Amino acid sequence: MTASTTTPGSPAATERPFYSENYKRLVLFLLVVAYTLNFIDRTIISTIGQAIKVDLKISDTQLGLLGGLYFALLYTMLGIPIARLAERFSRVNIIAVSIVIWSGFTALCGTASNFVHLAAYRFGVGVGEAGLSPPAHSLISDYFEPKKRASALAVYSFGIPLGSMFGAVIGGFMLDHFTWRTAFMLVGIPGILIAIALKLLIKEPPRGHSEPGAETAEARERPPYSLAAEFREMGIVIATLFGKWPVLNMVLGVTLVSFAGYGGGQFAPPYFIRTFHLSYGEVGLITGLAGGISSGIGTLLGGWLTDKLARFGPRWYALVPAIGITLAFPFIVAVYVAPTWQMAAAFLLLPGLFSYVYLGPTFGVIQNMVPTYRRATATAILFFFLNLIALGGGPPFAGWVIDHFAAFHLAHPGQPGFWAAVQSMFTGEATSFQTACPGGVAPAGAPASAAAACDGSLVLATRHGSILSYAVSLWGALHYFLGSFGLAKALAKARADRGEA
Repeated sequence: MTASTTTPGSPAATERPFYSENYKRLVLFLLVVAYTLNFIDRTIISTIGQAIKVDLKISDTQLGLLGGLYFALLYTMLGIPIARLAERFSRVNIIAVSIVIWSGFTALCGTASNFVHLAAYRFGVGVGEAGLSPPAHSLISDYFEPKKRASALAVYSFGIPLGSMFGAVIGGFMLDHFTWRTAFMLVGIPGILIAIALKLLIKEPPRGHSEPGAETAEARERPPYSLAAEFREMGIVIATLFGKWPVLNMVLGVTLVSFAGYGGGQFAPPYFIRTFHLSYGEVGLITGLAGGISSGIGTLLGGWLTDKLARFGPRWYALVPAIGITLAFPFIVAVYVAPTWQMAAAFLLLPGLFSYVYLGPTFGVIQNMVPTYRRATATAILFFFLNLIALGGGPPFAGWVIDHFAAFHLAHPGQPGFWAAVQSMFTGEATSFQTACPGGVAPAGAPASAAAACDGSLVLATRHGSILSYAVSLWGALHYFLGSFGLAKALAKARADRGEA
């Protein structure tokens, strides 16, 4: 798989291994599998959430917290210290241990007997998943040269739609045949096997291995560890991400688009169940396959298209996401106003094709803006900001909006309009719906009219709340457009600072 060669003129005749293209593809494949499991364990709660809601008698706000903040809090907090460890120690070992941790806590979610227990285990899942992407981005950047980096990171990001798709399909199947508890236990097991495979098959490459004409990080004299040095390194990365106009706007863009996607996506399966009364298995197939295939193609297309268009100027790293995200929104609205599930499913094939082009270009720019020995840290700081706001806030925001809209529609059945519901957001009392319709359904023994009122108001609320949540992506598209200005100059300076040829 590899052969060692000596780089002429390198300090102390540093061994610089050669990695074949087939081996690099194997590494990328294993990391994609790991990221797929990451997203299955992270997002399966959106598919089985309706069953959890009814079983544990919780609100959509609580459901959003389980899918968002309670996972994201420790996930984001621990990402940076784990990334600092990844800058000095084996990234492969860190990834393998992290997979074992999050897989174990996912399985434990199936034993939860109440909301508090489930919330605690979701915190644990976040602890483990914090150790994957920062070291993985750093590994990929050492295996793939800059001109292929956006494409490679897009392939890695393919784990997002792939994991979301498998999570939806598996979760729906398990609920049709078993329970939501069994679903959690089942998806937690495979992680142990992939952790072992990663440890045995992936080699730790030298830092900066793929940089053209640049000195590898191993050849640099690294300062001894100190708390002051660690904070100084993080400060430099923060200044790069938030102190440079084009990079700042791309960070804001990916954060807002992810906020919309996590929020709206959390309630896409419940929408199909509530509106069209389909089974969990049917909804899993619809949202998993239709949404997963389109977003998967969009993810790969974004990396490939951007690397091609970047030959005409680096601005395309920001313009491709801006255009794609804007084009996606009308199709998202079409999903939620379609009169039949067949039409909604057909429209669901289109948004991901356009919106998911943002992943590869964004991660490529972030990696190319920092030196090799700060790349895991750059990803961790990006994910800290992105996930604390987007993953931590998106699903709870969507759930909060749906709860308020449901209370409004229950109290005002003659005003089914979207704008009327929006205007009521800060005036209605969301708990009134939860009291009248615990778990979103009328209490046992309630008259048929009460059951119809609960069902109808929840359908309208989920439709309107999802559209409002996804609309935040247009704000993100604006920041991507703004980020296209000055991007070429910022990337050129970053290359010069690294001493690249």
